Amino acid sequence: MFTFLKASLTNEKHTPRQLIQLEVPAKVAETQPSMEKKLEMRAFSFFYDKFRALGDISMQIPANHITAIIGPSGCGKSTLLRSINRMNDLVPRVRIQGQITLNGADIYGPGVDVVDLRRKVGMVFQRPNPFPKSVFDNVAFGPRLYGIGRRDGLDDIVHQALNQAALWDEVKDKLHQSAMALSGGQQQRLCIARALAVEPEVILMDEPASALDPVATLKIEELMQTLKETYTIIIVTHNMQQAARVSDFTAFMMIDRPDTRTGIMVEAGPTSQIFTNPKHKQTEDYVTGRFG
Repeated sequence: MFTFLKASLTNEKHTPRQLIQLEVPAKVAETQPSMEKKLEMRAFSFFYDKFRALGDISMQIPANHITAIIGPSGCGKSTLLRSINRMNDLVPRVRIQGQITLNGADIYGPGVDVVDLRRKVGMVFQRPNPFPKSVFDNVAFGPRLYGIGRRDGLDDIVHQALNQAALWDEVKDKLHQSAMALSGGQQQRLCIARALAVEPEVILMDEPASALDPVATLKIEELMQTLKETYTIIIVTHNMQQAARVSDFTAFMMIDRPDTRTGIMVEAGPTSQIFTNPKHKQTEDYVTGRFG
């Protein structure tokens, strides 16, 4: 059983959230009997100066599953995703309230090594962003940063990462050519391989296929299904069909009120439930295309 906190859409922003329990369908439990909690957000709020971008977000992310975050533009999906590896720390005058834990440890706690956190929680962006280096050097960048060289098995690490990203067969003869010469879909899988090379525990994907054609998108989606056997994946997507196809769990966010424009968590649960039997009308309206 997984616990989520739902936000009231009508109450003031400081109203306590109601705790609800969501049952995991039997067919999901059968395919993954061990439902270990990997990440947890509890009453997490995020501020850009005085603007409250996220309000009291609380949910659990199960290990070795794909969790999709959906919702209309501007509701804070990407802000939440970037908060999980503290990429928002790079933005001036930001602050947080509440807690995000990884393996039970507060990632915003004192003494946390942010560089190490970002190794454990990798990020894949909306558009492919390979470095202007060779294919090999792109994948080797992270391990080299941690002091791993060829004598330490760097070649094997690069091979394994490219193989995990389903790219090795396509680039094994191009390892020392520029990554910029690859197709868009290949570049995105290269960026995934680059994240995998440092052996993360969680992979964050911010609309990873939105800039790709349908064939490349299918390859990314198939890759995600393979990777979840080893990694916990969180994906932000505007594509409802994609969320329904690839994710095991789905979280729906929206803006609480037009005057505050704070992103809140409306509902979260197994993807089959969110898309076929949501508990909130706002969720039903969104997944069926009535708004958003």
